[in-house]
Amino acid sequence: MTRADILEAWRNHLVHARRRSEHTVRAYLATAARLLDALDIDIAARTSWGDLARVDAARIREQMAARRSQGLGNVSAARELSAIRGFLGFAREQAGMASNAPPRVRGPRVKKGLPRPVTPDEAVNLAAGVSEDAREEWIGARDRAVLLLLYGAGLRISEALSLQGSAVPLGQSLTVTGKGGKQRVVAILPIVREAVDAYLALCPWPLARDGALFRGAKGGPLSQGMVQRAMARARIALGLPDSATPHALRHSFATHLLGAGADLRSLQELLGHASLGSTQIYTKVDAATLLDVYRDAHPRERS
Repeated sequence: MTRADILEAWRNHLVHARRRSEHTVRAYLATAARLLDALDIDIAARTSWGDLARVDAARIREQMAARRSQGLGNVSAARELSAIRGFLGFAREQAGMASNAPPRVRGPRVKKGLPRPVTPDEAVNLAAGVSEDAREEWIGARDRAVLLLLYGAGLRISEALSLQGSAVPLGQSLTVTGKGGKQRVVAILPIVREAVDAYLALCPWPLARDGALFRGAKGGPLSQGMVQRAMARARIALGLPDSATPHALRHSFATHLLGAGADLRSLQELLGHASLGSTQIYTKVDAATLLDVYRDAHPRERS
């Protein structure tokens, strides 16, 4: 097989078998290409899956050391190692080996940071801020609707922007396709339905059932970058920290539900997490919020 054959097979596996996002596919392909460079497998060279399957732990550590010398931080190094292990595991599977587990290599320690939620008032003010800052009324209505979907329904920004015209008119619930093609049902609050309806009433572009629900200024699908820039402008105007990003609205949705008494299993379903462990971080967030309240309110802390 040539290098191109190897990378194409890996790409197809990521897209079709693993159903990874476009961003993840690009990152994993780049990691595989760097490993092939390090193994001196050029475009014309021919190799076999068996050759790749025989890459040992020492060679992986050598590659990671080279990447760290280029300034790779702990978080990025951990992701790169995960991508290498996935690629070599795929190679072992293609080679027909009994086990597709790649050599074990200890990764860097990565401290898991807590999400930083915004308050309910800040979430609503951010949605209003992007609406008021927009150069056209329909664009403001669009951005407000997107942000309210993130905060009001706990959607990832990619999930909100992948919604099609067939999703409307919105009812009391919505079926969303998340990571790995996993579907879940989320509740839709009246304020979210009203925001989407207001956007649709103003949008100058015709709505197609199989086309993007949220449109860019020129009629194409709305990009994540446009939403992120609009929120950044509103965040600065409101004096909020850099951590107030579109994804922070999803964190806020989870944190506020947990604080209101939602159980972890229900929250896991609403967020579309594959494992409960991903959801449990919000118990720490809620505890951190309670400590902040305690420090602000307790008379001994204020003395």
